[in-house]
Amino acid sequence: MSRIKIQLPKKELFQTKLTVAISDINYGGHLGNDKVLSMVHEARFRWLRSLGYKDEISIDGVGTIQVDTGIQYKGEAFHGDEILITIYLGDTTSRSMDLYYHLTCKTKEIARVKTGIAFFDYTERKVTMMPDAFREKVM
Repeated sequence: MSRIKIQLPKKELFQTKLTVAISDINYGGHLGNDKVLSMVHEARFRWLRSLGYKDEISIDGVGTIQVDTGIQYKGEAFHGDEILITIYLGDTTSRSMDLYYHLTCKTKEIARVKTGIAFFDYTERKVTMMPDAFREKVM
């Protein structure tokens, strides 16, 4: 079986901490695979708020839309664990960017995640250009 292998880029953008809630635990007694994606969504939202944006659809006149995801699970997390999520910037184009997330608990690696994020005009329902003001904040 081939496995997804995610290499983290060097450009660090943001860090935040989240605590594993009881609702994040699956029948195996550890952090559920679906909850990892929810955690990186929360981290991305916090990062955008730190840049002064209200939400993911109010980015200098346009929104964002997730176009792909890859998750590499590396270790278990349990109820009450504090997860440090570090966000990195990967490849960018005039219309999109790759964001990477590194989830750790103390010295233990929990997961690596990659999301492809495109800029999206929700009125026109189509991908659009990355706003220059946003590009200047993150590049």
